[in-house]
Amino acid sequence: MALKFLGIWPNTPDDGSPTIWLEDTTGDLIIQSWKADEATIREAQQVGSVPGHSTDIPEHETVIRLPANMLQFIPRPEGKDNDGGHSGT
Repeated sequence: MALKFLGIWPNTPDDGSPTIWLEDTTGDLIIQSWKADEATIREAQQVGSVPGHSTDIPEHETVIRLPANMLQFIPRPEGKDNDGGHSGT
């Protein structure tokens, strides 16, 4: 596995800041961020995803909260704006 550093929380004041890496071989994003609180997890479970899919979170997974200012570090396909799809609005 070869990770490429993409970005860290701007002006980070400490060692526990959200950070994003790209796994070069698979294109997977590796994200360190804050765990979502219980209220957020319950809301996500109530909203669900696709019909028939469990809303339980498996032991090998977690729910994180990625701050909006970290979206700037997520790679976009060539020619696409890097603003989360909000250009021109």
